[in-house]
Amino acid sequence: MSHGYDPELAPWVDLLPDVDFAELERVRRVEAEIMEFGSYDPPAPVDVRDTVVPALDGAPEVGVRVYRPVDRDGTLPGILYVHGGGFAIGSVDAFHGETTRIAAEVGAVVVSVKYRLAPEHPFPAALEDCYAALSWMAARAGELGMDRGRIAVAGESSGAGVAAAVALYARDQGGPALRMQYLGVPVLDDRLDTLSMRTFTDTPGWSLHNAQVTWDYYLGGEGIRGGENVSPYASPARAEHLDGLPPTYISAAEFDPVRDEDLAYAQRLVAAGVLTEVHLFSGTFHGSTRLAPQAGVSRRIVAEQMPALRRGLGVEEDESRG
Repeated sequence: MSHGYDPELAPWVDLLPDVDFAELERVRRVEAEIMEFGSYDPPAPVDVRDTVVPALDGAPEVGVRVYRPVDRDGTLPGILYVHGGGFAIGSVDAFHGETTRIAAEVGAVVVSVKYRLAPEHPFPAALEDCYAALSWMAARAGELGMDRGRIAVAGESSGAGVAAAVALYARDQGGPALRMQYLGVPVLDDRLDTLSMRTFTDTPGWSLHNAQVTWDYYLGGEGIRGGENVSPYASPARAEHLDGLPPTYISAAEFDPVRDEDLAYAQRLVAAGVLTEVHLFSGTFHGSTRLAPQAGVSRRIVAEQMPALRRGLGVEEDESRG
């Protein structure tokens, strides 16, 4: 099928490797090739350290990577960041450029979570790990130099889906209050029955087939996906009520199987009275920003992300620049 990709993105489409998540061992072997595109040199130094945080309910300790811009004084807002990778690959290393950029340009303490991956660790492992990290952030806000009243969750792709689930779980459990959630092309719905999911079977970056395989990994096996007993903390689109969630920014890609679930979630947030911004970027596909970061549309996506986070966290422009 022919798609109207942005002219600057179109030449890159054929450069993407053929990725079949059913061949997970092979995908993991080439993970560096398919996940790491480019690097980021911050305008001012960012302190980076790895540590572990206590788990909840007897689970293993959770590894996190903490980023803090060194040219900022006083308490800073905090962002829990959840990397992408179809629930089954990805790492804090693969998304190190993104998290460094957010810390430097937003002026925030960023905590990137080394959550457990499926299929070895199906739901709720990722949710448990990310919620444990969020709880640790709130409890150690003073030690981190962070304002407990200005905490956000953010993520990309499957990580954005987990971030949305963390926001739901925190609301329902009376957990740490969230100032906003940033959801980049989020994976939100295991039912896989939207028009875009059925139509975009040959688009780069993501496909119906890989969505089926990775949801089966995440939910713990075949025969669960699309059924009646899937938790909204696994598949946030299933949540009956979205009221009480924090202000939300959602980015969506035009030629992306998850496009319509992203737009539908944004519409439901608006209907629930949640302050919501959503931007559908024309000519883009899932992960195109990482593949071609110098394309004009990729630069616009990143350029919107930073002020969206600053607005949501109440960071003044001059404050973000130190």
